[in-house]
Amino acid sequence: MKYRLEWMYKLKSNDKVQCTSEWISGDVAVQMGDELEQTGKISDLYFYDENGTSWILKEMKKLLTEIEEEPQDITVYFDGGFQKQTNQAGLGVVIFFKQGKKKYRIRANERFDEMDSNNEAEYAAFYYGLRILEDLGVHHLSCEFKGDSQVVLKQLEGDWPCYEETLNRWLDRIEEKIKSMKIKPKYTPISRNENKEADKLATQALEGKEIFAKTQIL
Repeated sequence: MKYRLEWMYKLKSNDKVQCTSEWISGDVAVQMGDELEQTGKISDLYFYDENGTSWILKEMKKLLTEIEEEPQDITVYFDGGFQKQTNQAGLGVVIFFKQGKKKYRIRANERFDEMDSNNEAEYAAFYYGLRILEDLGVHHLSCEFKGDSQVVLKQLEGDWPCYEETLNRWLDRIEEKIKSMKIKPKYTPISRNENKEADKLATQALEGKEIFAKTQIL
């Protein structure tokens, strides 16, 4: 989660100027708040998250202590592979996140039967990623989803219409899950080359190689 600071700065003329920071991490936001207050020239200091919730400095410090062990700064790469001969799909997901002071990566895949198309496999892979986030306890956070399927990402954003009943059902399931987890999604299209790891996991799932691994990034 990113945070933005707002405060009033007192000039020598006693005039006050409203100031706003860029979006920064929680740790940096608290450090900045402490240093601003030490100047003795500011008032009305507030911290805002990406959902518009606000805190004063004391509340912000308490919040960071409470969420220290919860996943933060989450990025999900997803990809779906489809075999027309068997109507099977391979779902691949790579998740990067921060927990406390440590960074982690999860690599996971799953084989799914009775698929109709590659687009459906992509939707299933996205939903699979949401299920993993739910198991991690992710809620009320911004999450970035990266994939090489323009169709899926544009339809999830609402930029492109979806006329297929099967895909609309997946859209509904995904939107319902996002709403129940109260997460704020950001959809980022990437090239197939940038999505190699998720693609490989999807292929391995179709080959019967099941993978679920959580590793710390040093």
